[in-house]
Amino acid sequence: MIELPAAVQAMSVRGPEWARWVEALPGWTQNQLREWELRVDGASTNGTTSLVLPVRTPRGQPAMLKLGFPDDESEHEHLALRRWAGNGAVRLLSAQPHRRALLLERLHSRDVTTVRDVEACAVVCGLYRHIHVPASPQFRTLTAWLELRIAELAALPRNTAVPRRLVEQALTLGRDLVSDPASRGTLVHTDLHYGNVLAGDAGRWLVIDPKPLDGDPHFEVAPMLWNRWDDLAGDVRDGVRRRFHTIVDVAGFDEDRARAWVIVRMVHNAVWELQQAPHPDPTWLTVCVAVAKAVQD
Repeated sequence: MIELPAAVQAMSVRGPEWARWVEALPGWTQNQLREWELRVDGASTNGTTSLVLPVRTPRGQPAMLKLGFPDDESEHEHLALRRWAGNGAVRLLSAQPHRRALLLERLHSRDVTTVRDVEACAVVCGLYRHIHVPASPQFRTLTAWLELRIAELAALPRNTAVPRRLVEQALTLGRDLVSDPASRGTLVHTDLHYGNVLAGDAGRWLVIDPKPLDGDPHFEVAPMLWNRWDDLAGDVRDGVRRRFHTIVDVAGFDEDRARAWVIVRMVHNAVWELQQAPHPDPTWLTVCVAVAKAVQD
């Protein structure tokens, strides 16, 4: 029987659905190994919502078996990986989407957190041209996501802990973005940060773990600003702005549009955190507000 890492076992506290998933995971994993004739080839690890096992295929090829929690964000991960076909992203070898089971090429464990943050921003931007391809009709749309966020922001009481100026700004920007045709049509990763870019063979960097949407490439910027927060020791504002302008310059993005999406995302993140009653994380709230302010001060 597969022994789950402590971090995966701890996911059961997230709610009843998670508890059922964690309980069923060892047996489900054994069934998947048997069905694909895989041999476990090392210690298991995990993502935020998944169990990951190093395996060998029947032909001896090293691979990774990923078994994910069945949430909406991961539903179309296999479609994105299949669309990219190893171009700028980890290669998908096989998938059983209804089980959230993916067999992936095995990459190295090194990610771009090993590279200085501004240089890492340039590395990630270099992958945009490979993964920002026309979206197929199966993907959920970023505009549908944004419509829900606009409704949430509009319903906020005026005394919410997020500065009212930022809430009003996010509402105005969100309404402009949701009606703009440029907010649709491109396959976007949506969770592209330093830990989701791993080293492949021949010096290649490859993205992993997409939460794909049909959307706007400018939506990708924000996670590169809020991750590796501890690296921004000293002048946080200048550090955020250096990352922001590096991404905009290297990617050839429209600065105002990138800024708009950062503000919308960070305000949404802050509001979401406030809803995690009774214990929202004050540090994360501070990060969200600081990033939203830094890109425009």
